Amino acid sequence: MPVRRTRTGPPGGHRARSGAVARAPPDGLTRLVRMPRDEHGHLTAGRISPQRPVPKDVERPEYVGRVEPHEHGLGDTYTPDEVELIRTAGRIASQAIDAVGAAIRPGVTTDELDRIGHEFVVSHGAYPSTLGYRGYPKSLCSSVNEVICHGIPDDTVLQDGDIVNIDITAYKDGMHGDTNRTFVVGTAAPAVQDLVDRTRTAMERGIKAVAPGRQVNVIGRAIESYAARFGYGVVRDYTGHGVGRAFHSGLIIPHHDAPQYDTVIEQGMVFTIEPMLTLGGIEADIWADDWTVSTRDKSWTAQFEQTLVVTERGAELLTVS
Repeated sequence: MPVRRTRTGPPGGHRARSGAVARAPPDGLTRLVRMPRDEHGHLTAGRISPQRPVPKDVERPEYVGRVEPHEHGLGDTYTPDEVELIRTAGRIASQAIDAVGAAIRPGVTTDELDRIGHEFVVSHGAYPSTLGYRGYPKSLCSSVNEVICHGIPDDTVLQDGDIVNIDITAYKDGMHGDTNRTFVVGTAAPAVQDLVDRTRTAMERGIKAVAPGRQVNVIGRAIESYAARFGYGVVRDYTGHGVGRAFHSGLIIPHHDAPQYDTVIEQGMVFTIEPMLTLGGIEADIWADDWTVSTRDKSWTAQFEQTLVVTERGAELLTVS
């Protein structure tokens, strides 16, 4: 789950501007418009179902039931034993996305995907970290088409040619493991399929740039230089972050070339890399729900995320099924 680099709280609460450019879906993509979408096929807020229960014996993060989490100052480096705990949580999150991905098809709602992810996480003795985090009402984020991140599952019906990012974080034994993937629903237009594939590659290039002694800005430099080859926008306001003891530790991992982020990478550090690339601009609007972030120009966007630990020579992924 990306963190907004300019705030410590959840996304701010202004509604997406009514004057946003009404762009049609990418070339080669036709659709039957269903609510909750507007007359242009752009997403609108849908109906959100009641919060799903979590068994009483599942350990809760400290922020559940609180307005603000106490998550800064917990550090970003971990012992080998602690890394294994993060790996366990991360594996559950990744496997939950596997289960959700198997159900993605035209006609399914994002709320149904949330049910699948929720039930998988809690059945493995873990807590879905987004549930109750700063008031977030669901167990995963489902970001469709022009939604950059933090989309709330609701009665939105997925259609052939859509793309949807599924972001799940699992909390177990005091540690969070955070990961996400973008899925194609049915068959996508070539430009959309390319965006999805290249966003995954951009994340992989960022991971390859990790090494002890380098500054975190090398990650964003690697990602942005690759994305620029295709003219993609690289979202700047939402970044990777430290994760483990805290859901978001305060460490910022930029996905663009940003020399001001000069934290030196150390062996044993744990953080996420999760670039968001767009087919258009990078300016964003935040919906009235205070969470959903969409591109202002309605261009489509994809994202991939892994949690990793810094090793002696590079990085090792901790969110693998």
